Amino acid sequence: MWGGRFAEGPAAVMREINASIPFDKRLWQQDIAASKAHAAMLGATGILSAADAQAICDGLDAVALDYARDGVPEDLALEDIHMVTETRLAEKIGSVAGRLHTARSRNDQVATDFKLWVRDAMDAVASGLRALRWAIVARAEEHADSVMPGFTHLQSAQPVTLGHHLMAWHEMIRRDASRFADARVRLNQCPLGSAALAGTGFPIDRAQTAAVLGFDGPTANSLDSVSDRDFALDYLMAASQCALHLSRMAEEVVIWASQPFGFVALPDAWSTGSSIMPQKRNPDAAELVRGHAGRIIGCTTALMITMKGLPLAYSKDMQDDKPPVFEAHDLLALSLAAMTGMIESLTFRTDRMRALAESGFATATDLADWLVREANVPFREAHHITGQAVKLAEAKGCGLADLALVDLKGIDPRIEEGVFSVLSVDASVMSRTSHGGTAPSGVRTRIAEARMALERNT
Repeated sequence: MWGGRFAEGPAAVMREINASIPFDKRLWQQDIAASKAHAAMLGATGILSAADAQAICDGLDAVALDYARDGVPEDLALEDIHMVTETRLAEKIGSVAGRLHTARSRNDQVATDFKLWVRDAMDAVASGLRALRWAIVARAEEHADSVMPGFTHLQSAQPVTLGHHLMAWHEMIRRDASRFADARVRLNQCPLGSAALAGTGFPIDRAQTAAVLGFDGPTANSLDSVSDRDFALDYLMAASQCALHLSRMAEEVVIWASQPFGFVALPDAWSTGSSIMPQKRNPDAAELVRGHAGRIIGCTTALMITMKGLPLAYSKDMQDDKPPVFEAHDLLALSLAAMTGMIESLTFRTDRMRALAESGFATATDLADWLVREANVPFREAHHITGQAVKLAEAKGCGLADLALVDLKGIDPRIEEGVFSVLSVDASVMSRTSHGGTAPSGVRTRIAEARMALERNT
């Protein structure tokens, strides 16, 4: 490969550190597709004869069949997927294979291949996110009326519905889907034809190769084209945000499955046992989703640090761009599949949720709001009165709704019989009719909107 420039071959350690074929062989389908597009363009522009261009394309198809059947051979001497493919092509069609590299460099070749791979990865994630959103929406619709405690500081705060809580998960995942969609738009410019860094003197048609490969057009600057890895960082940052959300959801599953909460029962398919404690049902799938977030965020940091000090254009450091993206993608795909499966099969113990919602004075805010609305009490004063009512209920060992009217009037004479209409958890959730609130009617509206968006693939 190095021609006559070097008198000796690389040392063994140099060969190993320099080779990327052990990991970049994952790009083989993208490398074949980009090489075929390049060869066809060379033929169409007359840079290659039609016969040579066709022979190269047919040979690449034959190499692809070998890869699909046998896998990609790891020859460290050939360094990367590009040289492995070119060598295999030469074995198929002879010396004409050497014409394929006309008007391109491995720099624009790898940038193109990697963009194609990341674009495919984004599409795969989009599919996984849609499946998760559908699962969440289905369970939310099932439990639009199921009352549970809402929390702040992990303390019982106000009653909400389980459907409302699940739709909060949906909003998180919907934003993740939008981030990947935005990143895909920015990615979709084709680097092929930028050559090593300065473009080429051959009369190539970059618009043709861009169109064939499904890009919106060619990149605008050859220096930037071969040195840009923003598309990989965009993917990783979107993946990190998504993993963060999945981790928060997984943490709630872990908490809800614990005996003190008992909000959900985990199916056998998403649980493991203990080697010593036969009674255990451990939420290991959720815990691993939670753990994967740290690894995915670590992958993002790794590539950011790799890229942070590189001058234009290409540097060999950039060979290390692919392992963190590959690792993050594999982990994210696994996490999405696991979370989707768990949500689809969880048994929600709504009786336990309701019981906890009815404890802890979760309707205290409703009492304060009633004083403001019905007795014209300033909210800060109403807050103080409600605090006294909570203190009294604690002393009596009962809930707010169980206090006698005389007890409440003893705290403030403006409290009337009608206050009891707002002190039940059902009345509380039904009253929260503001846009985005927990009222079952509003939850069903949000579910219908989510279904319409999913059907439009947005």
